[in-house]
Amino acid sequence: MAGESGNENPSAISRSSSETPIPKIRLSVGKGQSTPNYNAEQKVELTVKIVNEGSCDANNVKISPVIDNASDFPFKIENMNEEKTIEQIKAGESAEATWNFSVRADVETKSYKTPFQITYDDGTNIYETNKYIYVNTTAKKTDDAPKADPTPTPDTTQNVSGDAGQAIYDAGGISNSDPIATGGSDKSQSVPRVIVTGFSTNPENVNAGSDFKLTVHVKNTSKTTAVSNLLFDMQAPSAGTDAAAEAPAFLPSSGSSTIYLESIPAGETRDISIDLNARADLVQKPYSIAMSMKYEDGNAAQYEASSSLAIPVKQAARFEFSDIELSPDSIQVGEEANLTCNIYNTGRIKLYNVKIKFSGDGISGKDVFVGNVDSGATGTIDGMLMGESEVPAGSKCKMTMTYEDESGKSFTAEKEFEMEVTPVMDDDDTTMVGAVEEEEKSTPIIPIVVVVIVAAVVIAVLVVHKKKKKQLALEEEDLADEVDRFTEDE
Repeated sequence: MAGESGNENPSAISRSSSETPIPKIRLSVGKGQSTPNYNAEQKVELTVKIVNEGSCDANNVKISPVIDNASDFPFKIENMNEEKTIEQIKAGESAEATWNFSVRADVETKSYKTPFQITYDDGTNIYETNKYIYVNTTAKKTDDAPKADPTPTPDTTQNVSGDAGQAIYDAGGISNSDPIATGGSDKSQSVPRVIVTGFSTNPENVNAGSDFKLTVHVKNTSKTTAVSNLLFDMQAPSAGTDAAAEAPAFLPSSGSSTIYLESIPAGETRDISIDLNARADLVQKPYSIAMSMKYEDGNAAQYEASSSLAIPVKQAARFEFSDIELSPDSIQVGEEANLTCNIYNTGRIKLYNVKIKFSGDGISGKDVFVGNVDSGATGTIDGMLMGESEVPAGSKCKMTMTYEDESGKSFTAEKEFEMEVTPVMDDDDTTMVGAVEEEEKSTPIIPIVVVVIVAAVVIAVLVVHKKKKKQLALEEEDLADEVDRFTEDE
C-alpha cells in the first residue's frame, strides 16, 4: 500500500537442526495496493494482500498487527487478538486478510506506518517476519479523546503471535497488549498500562505431569497514576495428543485460575502466583498461557488488557534395561566374556549420544557407543569384559549408561550384574588332574582281570586233576603187571 511495504528478512524461530535454515519463502504485504484514506471515527474494512514471492509454499500463515503504542495505531483496539490465519499460500500466489476496524477519534491528519507480524512454516521450520503498510487518516476539527500513557514497554518484552497449543516464541517469552478503556469515569486523560515484565516457576524446570508454582511479575508503567482492583485470569490453550487434546495444557492444581490484587502504585511492580499442573501427555516444547487483566485508575475508569507467557515443558526420559546376559558367566583371569543387553526407550523423548561403561573389581572393558535411541525404539549393548584378577562368585559389577537430552544436558543410569573370575591353573594342577582322570578311566579293567585270574585257577585245577588221574592209571597198570609176574613164578 502506498507503493511501499516493509520486507525484512524472515528469521527461523523453530528449526529441526542446529544450523540456521535458509528460507525459500518470501512474503510481501500491500504490494500493488493503493494507500487507503480514512476519516476519524470511520468504520472501515482494511484488506491486506499477501504475496508469496518465494519458491516454496507457505503453510499456516498467521498475520496480526503489532501494537507497541496505541497512539501509533490508527484504529481502535476492540479485540484482544486481531490475528488472522491463512492455511496456505502457494509459491507465486497471493491471499488476502481482512479486518473490520474503527478509526480512532483522535487520529491526526498524516500517514500512519502500521506494522504487521507474520509467522509461517515450510513444513519443517517456522519463520517470523515483520512487514508494514501505510494508512492515511484525516483528523477531526476537535480532539477530545484521551491519549494513551506514553510510557513504553520495556525492551525485555517480546511481541509474539501463535495459536492455541503452538508456542512459536522463545521459551520464557512474554507478550503484552495495549489496554482498552471499558467503562467508568471519563475524566482520565492518560491510560495507565499494566504489563508483565517476567515470570518464574518453582521448580525451575516444569516436567509434564507435575505440579509447579507460577509467579508473574506485573508492573504499572504509568509514572503518575496508580491502579487498583486488579483482576487477573489465566487460561492455557488446549494441547496434547489423541482425545485428550481438547483439555488445557495447564490447569490449577487447587482453587481458581483468577487472582485478585488490591493495587499497584505508579511505576511499581508486584508479584502474583498460582499453583498449576502440567498435563502428563504434553510434548516437550513451550506452551502459552493467556493472562487477561482488569483494573481501575484513580478516577474509577476501567480498563482491560492481556499478556501471554511461554512456559517450557520438559518430558522426563523413561527407559528400561533388559536382563544382562554373560557368555560364559565364569571365566579365568586373562579370558574374556561377552555381555549383551537391550535398552527400551519407553518415554516420549529421544535419547542422544548413549554410551556404556563397565566397572568392577577384577574386570575391565572397552566403552560401548550405542548412539541415539528414538522414542519407542530399542538400543543394543554388546561389549567384551576381560578378567584382570580373581573375582569370587556373586560379586557385583556395574554397567553405567550416560545420555543427553535435546538441550545437551547429560544424565546417567546404572545397572548391576554378577560375574565370577577364577584364578589360572598351573602345570602341576593340570598333571594331577590328568592322573586322576586316567585312573578313573582305568577302573573298568579290574573286573576283567578278576575274570582272567579265576579262569586261570580253574584251568590249573583241571590240568592238575587230569595229571593226577593219568598218573593213577599208570600206577594201576604197573601193579597189574607186578601181579602177573608173581603168578608166573609160582
